[in-house]
Amino acid sequence: MQIHQLRVKIQKPKRRLGRGGKKGTYCGRGIKGQKSRSGAKINPIFEGGRSTLIERLPKMRGFKSIYPKNQIVDLEKLDKNFQDGDIVSPATLREKRLIRKIRVPVKILGSGEITKKLTVEKCLVSKSAKEKIEAAGGTCK
Repeated sequence: MQIHQLRVKIQKPKRRLGRGGKKGTYCGRGIKGQKSRSGAKINPIFEGGRSTLIERLPKMRGFKSIYPKNQIVDLEKLDKNFQDGDIVSPATLREKRLIRKIRVPVKILGSGEITKKLTVEKCLVSKSAKEKIEAAGGTCK
């Protein structure tokens, strides 16, 4: 095939709406009004001047954080569920069903007494809990 043998593909012109002709004078846009005009752009939230749905809905105070809250474990639960010399970590707490999720941070609080020597790893520990664990002979890493 050579260049003089090529044929131009004829394309139909796109039908322009709202200009009369075979499609009727209004061409499906209705009669008059903002939406019948050319270049009409109306905000989807706009409801013709009345209060929009967003304005009518009740507003809730405050906000919800995207960060999860710490899972709390008390010293008395550690004393009850762990043996002397055990390692306390999110994985072992999950096995004993003291927490629900491993990925959410765990904080050990100092309510109750502890008598066993425990090693706490990968957990947040309150000041009072740390003092009680170290007094019992345990360590916090």
